[in-house]
Amino acid sequence: MKNIKSSKQQNLWFERIMAITATVNLGLVLFNLSYVPWRDFYLRKLPQIIQIYDPIKGIEPHRDTKSYLETVDALEEQVRQTGLESSQVNNRLIQISRLSSEMIDSNPFAGVNKSGTLEKIKKRMRSHIGNESAKQSFATFWSQPYLSQNGWVKEINFFNESIRPLIASNYYRQIGENGEFVDNFWIIDLPFVILFGVELLGRTFLIRRRHPGLSWFEAVLWRWYDLFLLLPFWRWLRILPVVVRLDQARLLDLHPVRKQIHQGIVANFAEELTEVVVVRVINQVQGSIQKGELTRWLLQQENLRPYIDINNVNEVEAIAGLLVKTIVYQVLPEIQPAIVAILRHNIETVFHQVPVYRDLQNLPGVGQAQTQLSEQLANQITTNLYKTLVSAVEDPVGAKLTSQLVETFSKVLGSQIKEKHVLSEIQSLLFDFLEEIKLNYVQRLSQEDIDQIIEQTRQLRTQVSVPAVVKR
Repeated sequence: MKNIKSSKQQNLWFERIMAITATVNLGLVLFNLSYVPWRDFYLRKLPQIIQIYDPIKGIEPHRDTKSYLETVDALEEQVRQTGLESSQVNNRLIQISRLSSEMIDSNPFAGVNKSGTLEKIKKRMRSHIGNESAKQSFATFWSQPYLSQNGWVKEINFFNESIRPLIASNYYRQIGENGEFVDNFWIIDLPFVILFGVELLGRTFLIRRRHPGLSWFEAVLWRWYDLFLLLPFWRWLRILPVVVRLDQARLLDLHPVRKQIHQGIVANFAEELTEVVVVRVINQVQGSIQKGELTRWLLQQENLRPYIDINNVNEVEAIAGLLVKTIVYQVLPEIQPAIVAILRHNIETVFHQVPVYRDLQNLPGVGQAQTQLSEQLANQITTNLYKTLVSAVEDPVGAKLTSQLVETFSKVLGSQIKEKHVLSEIQSLLFDFLEEIKLNYVQRLSQEDIDQIIEQTRQLRTQVSVPAVVKR
């Protein structure tokens, strides 16, 4: 027992280690997928990540925007050395103004789908200068008169805080021979893929040992979700095996999620499945009616398929006999007073309708005698009728006569049903009745709240699973 527990504990630790490894790999995959859209954020908050990860994505500074910012840096250095009014500074300003115009015309941001960044730069510069033209706004900004009038320090700080970060966010991304952007994430991902591949082979080998009847392909499909860990594309699908592994390693409880998924699947299929099953049954019954199978069943003749009797008992006759005995011995004695009251009321009503009796009502004692007579007649009729029924049930001759009556009734009914007009009318009515059921009640089944039914089913299972409390 200790060895079994130790083995299970070791397996659990292995599952947890592999689940955590798969989670780390998924985290890297998601980071790789989000890197380009979030690169501006990393550039502002975590520039160290940019320096490390840009080469992996084939990203390098764009020559035009890099040259633009380097020229601005040279301008700042020149101002510190010679002052704002020097000819060297003026030359730098003319150069930057020309580069600004070229940047607007060539749009170096378009190559990486960042044209919106250029529009933001132009909007900020137009708003700052108060001019509708972006080119004229840049030309005004990079001029000695404007910078002298508005203050060099103030204006260069505006550029460095509002414009420079936007220009610096631009980049150039290398394109491979396949026409796609370079992405060397596979170098990081390859060790994980090799590890998961070796693990899958080991698991497949163990599955085949435990289940010799499985082929290698079937053994691999036993862990089909692990195949997503090996795909070099659609890596985001690895979230499926990661979630499954975390659940198997007991690091994540997915029972509520699985329950909701199962409920969703059942809710989606229950409506259509219910309709298909009910309509199919009704169609089979309608087909049997059209083929005449219902008539042969009513006449107790041979069906298209032989009727299978499992106990050599006519269940219809047995049920009828049981119902008759229940009515005679149990039901009628209970309702006999009510029957007597009804008969007495009807007898008294008949007496009151006779003219002679109405005249005799005026004589002393006649009313009381009439009441006694009515009660005696009702009791006598009820008693005699009940005795007749009991004797019919208990008397073998009576029972035989009753059986003959039922048999004769069945034969007469069968002979009448053989009439073509009766048979065709019955078949037509039954067929139409079943069609109305399909159109009305089956539609109600589809409109019923499947979620409510599932909840009721869950409550029933909960009640069954909870042991009953024994009262003392």
